[in-house]
Amino acid sequence: MTNEKTLDTNDRSLAESVAARIRELLIAGEFAPGEKLSEQQVAARFGISRNTLREVFRLLTSQRLLTYVPNRGVFVVAPDEAAVIDIYRVRSVIQKGAVQVATWGHPAISRMRLLVEQGREVGSYANWRQVGTINMEFHRAMVELCDSTRLNAIFDLVLAELRLVFGQLEETAHLHEPYIGLNASLVCALEEGNLPAALLQLDLYLVKSERAVLAALQRARRHSRREWPS
Repeated sequence: MTNEKTLDTNDRSLAESVAARIRELLIAGEFAPGEKLSEQQVAARFGISRNTLREVFRLLTSQRLLTYVPNRGVFVVAPDEAAVIDIYRVRSVIQKGAVQVATWGHPAISRMRLLVEQGREVGSYANWRQVGTINMEFHRAMVELCDSTRLNAIFDLVLAELRLVFGQLEETAHLHEPYIGLNASLVCALEEGNLPAALLQLDLYLVKSERAVLAALQRARRHSRREWPS
């Protein structure tokens, strides 16, 4: 990993910009958990020097999205069950806080409504990966109810980690399909200004989602161990 002192202000700003773009790709599911990243290919893709790329890798490693293995290289993280529990703990604090401060007519609510309709349409084609991406955007919009750039940035890291959890699962229809309707119900409560109902729905939503994701991840890991015995 490169030392920050070797980068000037412009290079550091570029590294932060590229790191943000890679986070967006992680949220969209463009990188697989456990995937090894080629310095040459990633540097060429984003048009940056190796020195800047190493700073990008350092930033993303500090954010728990990449991991450096000595003598092997840089890999995309594959979050485990403990990470899932912590992810949902953070989601609960941030998203419930967002709903509590929601104001009637906030632009984020309109965006959430639009994403609900997009999720329904894509779900009708059984494109569950895209449904997952839309669902991530739905929850990102929910956090925008706080009008806080800092919370938005923190939540982006949470979404990227969560997508890397989903990336370890072969079948995700059962993890996305039921939540299309739940998203719609949540938006209705927000549109009506019924925050207690929205909070109750969100709490049940997150508990149900956490349990389903943990169970799916445990099944995937058991299956992997059977295929690759030690």
